[in-house]
Amino acid sequence: MKIDVQHVTKNFGAFKALNDVSLKINSGELLALLGPSGSGKTTLLRIIAGLEWPDGGEVRFDGEDALSLTVAERDVGFVFQHYALFRHMTVYDNIAFGLRVRPRKQRKPEFAIKQKVDELLNLVQIGSLANRYPSQLSGGQRQRVALARALAIEPRVLLLDEPFGALDAKVRKDLRRWLRNLHNELHVTSILVTHDQEEALEVSDRVVVMGHGRIEQVGTPSEVYDDPASAFVHDFIGESVALPISVENGVARVGGKQIAIDAKGIPSGAARLFIRPHDLDLADAGATAIEGQVLAVRRFGPSHRIDISVPVDGGWKTVEAAVPAGRDPKIGQTVGLVPERYRVFAV
Repeated sequence: MKIDVQHVTKNFGAFKALNDVSLKINSGELLALLGPSGSGKTTLLRIIAGLEWPDGGEVRFDGEDALSLTVAERDVGFVFQHYALFRHMTVYDNIAFGLRVRPRKQRKPEFAIKQKVDELLNLVQIGSLANRYPSQLSGGQRQRVALARALAIEPRVLLLDEPFGALDAKVRKDLRRWLRNLHNELHVTSILVTHDQEEALEVSDRVVVMGHGRIEQVGTPSEVYDDPASAFVHDFIGESVALPISVENGVARVGGKQIAIDAKGIPSGAARLFIRPHDLDLADAGATAIEGQVLAVRRFGPSHRIDISVPVDGGWKTVEAAVPAGRDPKIGQTVGLVPERYRVFAV
């Protein structure tokens, strides 16, 4: 099912949670709403679900006005961070609940409900846990039950609000890969809200980066990481080194020193230079390199992390470079930094 959000606004008192947000969600895709706390991602999800109403704008499901429909009429499945399972019910009964409480005319006979629940238990790989209670399950197992319960009603849209946020890192990583594989089988239109960048980039077909109630960028995981549309996106997605620079007629300077950066198209004045730590190469201090003094070397894994103090206007800034093992400079040494890939944004 296609979802079309048009010019949606939402205020909570003086706080503008959503500011003229428009977004098209393709049928069958898994879309991630990614952003820091207060960016508006959960508010947008709740408006799509029917749990909040916007102050202005439209939401359409396959062209139909969704704002005229109740939560039940929108036919959405919702998975929360904290599972919201019924503690007094078994896994089987939790999954069957949505099917059993339907109006009599829409309710399936019990044998059909059993067939559906058994199918979902196998789909989410917890068939042996049907007779257990939530208190007897691990966090990852509870989240699979919550997902199976949401899928039981065969929703047109699946909404996931920080579904793995309460789990430890390893379980979270395993479950998000499982969710991606499950989505490839089901192809139900799904929206995932998360503040975890790695989760959004690994799981989704497209990522919507939100900040301050607005959409900053929409694109594939590769697009938002490799080609960020704004300083906000570059700073938020992945690791970034950010240096204040000045630009004059396309010439960039750090701390008054000219550096070999192409700043064409950037208006003269203050700007910020963004580089990924692994895109910073170490070199001898030179005429056009960014120069700095090595403060620390942290040796672990295939790349070593080097803290370098760089002179900037008004003081010093510590930046981090990730270099291959074996290329470690000495503490106190003056080195040159050469960005292999970078972006420049006007302030």
